[in-house]
Amino acid sequence: MAKTPNYTKTVQEMLSSFPIDTSALQDAFKSSAAMGERLTKVALEAAEKSTEISSGWTKSTLAKVGTLAKTKEEPADYAKAISDFAAASAETAAENLAAFAEVAKKVQMETVELLLAAGKEATEDATAAVKKATADVTAAAKKATETVKEAAATVKA
Repeated sequence: MAKTPNYTKTVQEMLSSFPIDTSALQDAFKSSAAMGERLTKVALEAAEKSTEISSGWTKSTLAKVGTLAKTKEEPADYAKAISDFAAASAETAAENLAAFAEVAKKVQMETVELLLAAGKEATEDATAAVKKATADVTAAAKKATETVKEAAATVKA
């Protein structure tokens, strides 16, 4: 009578022959964390510069309002003060909006540079990982095939 083969041992041997490399996941996490750190640095620098611009704009506007609020001798002086305030405010607004645009432009350029560098690095890492995985799986498949052949030979015997 034929003896029922023990497939448990065969399956365990096959599974143990397939390598599981967690270093790729660890490397991906480290790369992701480094990218997050660099992007955060860019964002914090932009926030700091934007805050400086806003603060300067506010101080300038408050100083102009102080001048505007002073008592005038003639009613026409009030109209002139308001006109001067509006002109100065428009000029200051244009200067500050241009400064904000420069900050945004710098952030955009730095972000694109970081993303392009990350994409290049990821492509290189992925290519290396695929080559390694292909080699590992090929070797594991050969070993698994040999194990199955041995098990089949045992069953026939």
